[in-house]
Formats: sequence, C-alpha cells, structure tokens
Amino acid sequence: MVTLEAATATDPGRERSDNQDRVWAQVYQPSEGESIGLFLVCDGIGGHLGGECASHWAVEAVKREMDDFFAPKDPRGTVALPKKELDLIPEDLEVTRVSGMRNMEMLVRQAVQRANRVVYDYAQQKPDEAGDAGTTITLALVLDNRAVVCNVGDSRTYLIRNNKLQQITKDHSLVATMVANHQIGPSEVYTHPQRNLIYRSLGIKSEVEVDIFVQILKSGDFLLLCSDGLWEMLPDEKLLVQLVTKAETPQAACRQLVEAANRSGGADNIGVVVVKIF
Repeated sequence: MVTLEAATATDPGRERSDNQDRVWAQVYQPSEGESIGLFLVCDGIGGHLGGECASHWAVEAVKREMDDFFAPKDPRGTVALPKKELDLIPEDLEVTRVSGMRNMEMLVRQAVQRANRVVYDYAQQKPDEAGDAGTTITLALVLDNRAVVCNVGDSRTYLIRNNKLQQITKDHSLVATMVANHQIGPSEVYTHPQRNLIYRSLGIKSEVEVDIFVQILKSGDFLLLCSDGLWEMLPDEKLLVQLVTKAETPQAACRQLVEAANRSGGADNIGVVVVKIF
C-alpha cells in the first residue's frame, strides 16, 4: 500500500490581476485500507467573470460527484453546489464508492461530464454574466497505487519517476496537433504565436470528449498537475524535476514552482498540485 501527501498553489502571475485558475487536493489516508486521493487543476477561459466562474464550478461539480468515493467523509468537507446549480445536472448515473479500475475510469468520466454540463448550462442561462465561459481540466483519481488521469484542454498531469519527467496527458491544442503532424518541433510549442489556442474545453458543448489515462504508481513517484501558466514558463524538464523532487515537502515544491514561473515571466495564471507517493 502507498501513502499520499499532496499540496496546492495558485497565483495570478505577473501580468494579470485576476486569477482564473482553480486547484484542489483531497486525501483520505485510513489507518487500515487503501489511500484515496483526488487532485484537480482547472484553468478558466473567456472573460474575467466567465473564466473564474467556469473553473470554480467545474472544480465544485467534480468534488461533489466524487464525494461518495471518500468514505468516511474527508473531515475538511467540500463546498456544496447551490441547489439551483444542482438542478442543472442530469441524474443519469448513480455515484457509489468503487474499487475496480474500470469503475474508477467510469467515475472520472462521469464527473467531468457533470462538470462540463454545469459550466455549459451556466453559460447558456446567464450569457451576459458568463460570456464565452469555459475551462480546461486535468484530474487524477488515486486509489492505493492505481491512478486514473484525465484532461480536457492543455492543463497537464506529469509523472516524475527516477528523476525523469513523463507527460501523462495530451494537450488538446493547435500546437500539439502541429507537433504530432511534424509541422513544428516540440520546443516551438513554448514560443509559437498561436500556442494558446485549444480545441477542447469544458462548457462549449453539452457533452465533451474526455481523454482517460491509467497509471500504476510506485513509492518514490510524484504526480504534478498544472495549468499552462506553469509549464509554458518552465520548459526545462530537468528544472521541473529538480524543483519537485528536491523540495522538503509538496507544499514547498508548489511554492518554488510558482516562484520559478514568475521569475520566468509569469505571463499567465499559475495553478499547480504536487502529489508525493511513499
């Protein structure tokens, strides 16, 4: 059995006054039984208020959808969605505490679809307030040494193992497609003038395609979840690994990552979650 330790940080960066990134880390570590963890990064897109609301409601919807996975309840609790927002969520599947990998994948997919529907209906019902509201998401649901990871957009989840960085998720962006088609090199992703164009996000349509990845974890591994405000500012993979693995705690790692991103320009909001696996 593994033990999880996690921390979060978010920062507006150096060029923006508002912060549309939202992060979440929740760990349940029973004295007996399997460790459970839920980790999230959402990066709001659209106008100021729309982007902030989209990322906020996406995180809250996922937290509520995953609530039954944590038994007994995490003592910190979660922030409940207002009933008027819950009424927007179709009750098509019942959430229960699950243990199999296939059920974990189903639960992750369901949670992200619910989050998408909340953001979509919010934008449809309050267009003046929401504008073109949307949000990216990357999520990791961990049960003991099994992790189900997903993403929509260009927020990323990395695995750090043996001092090497591996990107688990795949960006849904123009530049990622151009790299896959050999139109540009991987290093050009960080400087291309259209690097911020993404073709998939929560809230644009009533349903969204969700990419799911399965990862078996080992003691000594780290998970790093982050928005593009972090990874675009820190293209040096060795530096990313060093900042995470050399830090005394995940919280110290989060703080140092944010500081490094700001030193490199801080051109966007920064959202980060660091998870250490023992």
